[in-house]
Amino acid sequence: ILAGLEEASSGEFELKANDNTRPVNSMVFQEQSIFPWMTVKDNVAYGLRMRGKPKKKRNEIADKFIRMIGLSKFANSYPCQLSGGMKQRVSVARAFANDPEILLMDEPFGALDEQNRIILQQELLKIWELTYKTTVFITHSIDEALCLSDRIMIMTAHPGTIKTIVNIDLPRPRDIATLRTTLRYNELFQQVWFSLRDEVLKVKEQEFS
Repeated sequence: ILAGLEEASSGEFELKANDNTRPVNSMVFQEQSIFPWMTVKDNVAYGLRMRGKPKKKRNEIADKFIRMIGLSKFANSYPCQLSGGMKQRVSVARAFANDPEILLMDEPFGALDEQNRIILQQELLKIWELTYKTTVFITHSIDEALCLSDRIMIMTAHPGTIKTIVNIDLPRPRDIATLRTTLRYNELFQQVWFSLRDEVLKVKEQEFS
């Protein structure tokens, strides 16, 4: 609904847009969605080109975000020359480069191995700390939610509604490896899990009923 892909059956949400020349949202999906016939730079600059930004300006913006994700050496490479983790970095950079009012991320690191997932999470934190972009991030991982977010909205089992909202008061900037060793991280992990556990059990009951 936030992305405009479906209409709401009831209720509403409000988005305070500061600039009507900017797109309302950009999405990063779990499956790789960059264009195979475009270079890294062209992929990152795609949204800017669609908005009519001059070539020089969109290249400047694309180069900035490509540097942020550590792929400057691959700016002129094609997706077939990149690893899965690198392709997802390009997807993230493209979304940020388009400068939307809100960034929507649907389990963007779910298909990656643990090493690449941590690297991408840390890269996302780094870019966010430079842009402070409002982000809605979907994940099934309590750890990922704790490491990245300021607020966690826990959903109920079907039909999905918001069960509770947990404020995450972990300090920023965040280093994921260090964060996991802190007492507060473990306290929050338990709080989220105890709230989520009943919903997980309900799903299991529905599957076997």
